[in-house]
Amino acid sequence: MSDGIMSKAATMEIPISSNGDTGSLPEDDGLEQDLQQVMVSGPNLNETSIVSGGYGGTAEGIIPTSTIKGSGLHQPHSVPAVGGEEVVRGIAVEKFDIVKKWGINTYKCTKQLISERFGRGSRTVDLELETQIELLRETKRKYESVLQLARALTNHFYSLVQTQHALGDAFADLSQKSPELQEEFGYNAETQKLLCKNGETLLGAVNFFVSSINTLVNKT
Repeated sequence: MSDGIMSKAATMEIPISSNGDTGSLPEDDGLEQDLQQVMVSGPNLNETSIVSGGYGGTAEGIIPTSTIKGSGLHQPHSVPAVGGEEVVRGIAVEKFDIVKKWGINTYKCTKQLISERFGRGSRTVDLELETQIELLRETKRKYESVLQLARALTNHFYSLVQTQHALGDAFADLSQKSPELQEEFGYNAETQKLLCKNGETLLGAVNFFVSSINTLVNKT
């Protein structure tokens, strides 16, 4: 039976076109259309995936080839550290501005002072401050006058104490040499000695006052 089929197939005529080429069979046309549809609707080669579990398995474990390709190409780029340089530059600029302002102010003050010294410019005067300064100067002059008077008092009182001391010694000597007036001279001698002692105490207080006024006027 098989021999009959083979002989029948061999005796079938193959259609020949007019130019001598074999004609296309209907089955061949259908196969070509199917291949074209598969090529159009098939997956993109750039998006092919590796599927675990074989053909027809679930979508779990799918690894896109684009991910694999990108992971091999991406390399971290080193970012230059410019933060430290900016900080240092900012500090330098700030210091330069401080020095610049100081230089300008110093120049202006020096120029104004020289102009005032040589009479080329008007004095920079704050009326309220000038009034206070004048009051302080007047107060200082008054304190200087008090100091001068206190020093004069100290000198005079020192001379008085020394005179009282000498007078007490003289009365004591007379009380010994004049028996008839011994009691009176003795009383006067004791009085002068007591005055001299109290005068020395007062002289110490006056000296402290003079020292304080001198410190206030000349050292503050």
